[in-house]
Amino acid sequence: MLRFFFILLTLCSIANAEIVDTFQFHSPETQQRAIALAKTLRCPQCQNQNLVESNAAVAYELRLEVYQMANEGKSNDEIINIMTERFGNFVRYDPPFALNTYLLWLLPIIALGIAIVTSLYYLRKRKANKPLTTVEQQQINAFLQQQEQHD
Repeated sequence: MLRFFFILLTLCSIANAEIVDTFQFHSPETQQRAIALAKTLRCPQCQNQNLVESNAAVAYELRLEVYQMANEGKSNDEIINIMTERFGNFVRYDPPFALNTYLLWLLPIIALGIAIVTSLYYLRKRKANKPLTTVEQQQINAFLQQQEQHD
């Protein structure tokens, strides 16, 4: 009985349920277009996977909606607009340049600018540090000797 329990436990840990798309498209071209479009839309639950890669139930439902709309003859722009209305620009991997997404688009440029300015400042400051003259070095050595005598 104990052996049966361990075998059952092992089988349960190996089993992996997957959601399988069995959607019937009108044509192979529509299928390719719908799948390509679903790959450009982000899963609202996973947030780091597209609708095709995600195994989330929400992604499965949205994927089927995209397939159905593509089968109905809606254009890619119409489908993207419908998804954007429901989930906002977040659902798109390439959000449009708009007032609410300007920071998303400009932040890498701003960060690059800050990095360049900081690097130039550092290099100029480093270049400005010239080696000491022999007289200056002698003065420092004399000062250090005086300090050692007082200690």
